[in-house]
Order: sequence, then structure tokens, then C-alpha cells
Amino acid sequence: MKFVLITGASGGIGLSIARELAKRKNNLLLVARSTDKLQRICRDLEEEYGIKAEYLSEDLSNPLATQTVLEWLRTNAYSVDTLVNNAGYGVWGRVDSTPADQLNNMMQLNMNAVVNMCHALLPELKKHPKAYIMNVASTAAYQAVPTLATYAASKAFVVLFTRGLRRELKDTNISVTCVSPGATSTNFIDRAGMEAMRERAEKFSMTPESVGAIAVNGMLNGKAEVLPGFTNWFSVQLTYFVPKFITEKIAEGLYKTK
Repeated sequence: MKFVLITGASGGIGLSIARELAKRKNNLLLVARSTDKLQRICRDLEEEYGIKAEYLSEDLSNPLATQTVLEWLRTNAYSVDTLVNNAGYGVWGRVDSTPADQLNNMMQLNMNAVVNMCHALLPELKKHPKAYIMNVASTAAYQAVPTLATYAASKAFVVLFTRGLRRELKDTNISVTCVSPGATSTNFIDRAGMEAMRERAEKFSMTPESVGAIAVNGMLNGKAEVLPGFTNWFSVQLTYFVPKFITEKIAEGLYKTK
């Protein structure tokens, strides 16, 4: 029995990706922090789609978390042919007014956990005739974003890491895709401390369901990069042609704190 392993699967885009894959009769392994949510989600997905869903409650910002995930997979002899690295979050505010431990925790999850999970799962993924990796970045990755400086930089890392990994694995059975959503109606704003941005963000937000469907379709079609929604696609294209100081000034105006 083959499984898809999804991190950050207890809500938002991660849950929508899980639901989209369950619709396609994929068995799921869900990893997130919330035990209660994961229990309910697994039960609901099994009942609705007739698939097998298991979970592990684990905080992937813990540097030792990847080893815990590996031990869980080995103990239960789970066979994984798809890895979705979705777990991540942002911290809003100037670097000089944000505690260093908050920035480090975010960077550990957004960057190191992605690399560690890919590294740990590659031997398993290579055992299958066809396998997939999806790494979730953000449209914030394509330009510097004042007050989200560290978050944007961490997602730029994900984009470049995924591009490089895709090239490394181009002659193997593993297809690697980077998905970069824009504003999406999830709890990102709450966790990032961006409540003041909610009304503005919601004007441009996509639903997590639409992002999840586009992400899964792109991954299964072997796309290198997926930018859900025309507005997000267009905004990223502009970063290639408009001088950086202009796109960064626009970002500064959009995300400035009081």
C-alpha cells in the first residue's frame, strides 16, 4: 500500500492538498502539530473517500523532527511515493523588533525541515516506478519584502532549492514541483500577527481549495513551478522585467506596519 506524506496538513492549503489527493484515492500520512485536528481529519477523509489515512503529531520546527518522522515510517512499514512539504509560516515585523528565536524557529521550519524531509525520503521515493515531491513556497519569494524580510527570503530558498533538486533528479523517477501561492484564506495572517492586513488581503485571496486543486494538478502533470491564479502568475512575471527597487517599494507599501 502506497502513501502520500503531507506536512502542515491540519488546515489551510495542506488540508486542501490532502483532500484533493484523497479524492484521487491516494492513501495519506498527515504530519502536523495538532493531534485532535489530525484525528478528526483522518477519520473524515477515510469515511468520505474510502482511503487509508494515518497521522503523526509532530512539530517540524524541532531540528530532531525529521528523525522522528523517519522512525514512524519505518516502524509502520509505510511505503511513500509522494512527499508534500507544505508546513511553514511567516512572522510580520521589522527584523530589529522581532525576537531572534521567532525568526530562527520560522527559518528552521520553512527551510531546514524542507531540505531534511527531502533528504530523508529520497531513498524511499526512488523505490517506486514514479514518485513526486511538492515543495510549497510563496509569491513572496520572488522579491524582497520589508517587514516580511526573513519569511520572503526563506521562501526564496525553497524556490531555488526546489529548482536545483529538480535538475539533480531529472533523470530519475522523481518529479519535483515548487508551488508558490499568493494570498490565500488560511490562518497565515493570524499566525504571522498580520491582523491589520486582513481586510486588504481578503480582497485578493484565493480559497485553499482552489490552490490545493491547482497544486496537485501541477505536481501530477510534472510541472516545475506552479503559480496558482492569474493575478499571482502576473505579479511574479513582473518581477522579471520591472526593476527590483520598484517591486520592493510596492511590497514595502503593501506590508508596512504602523
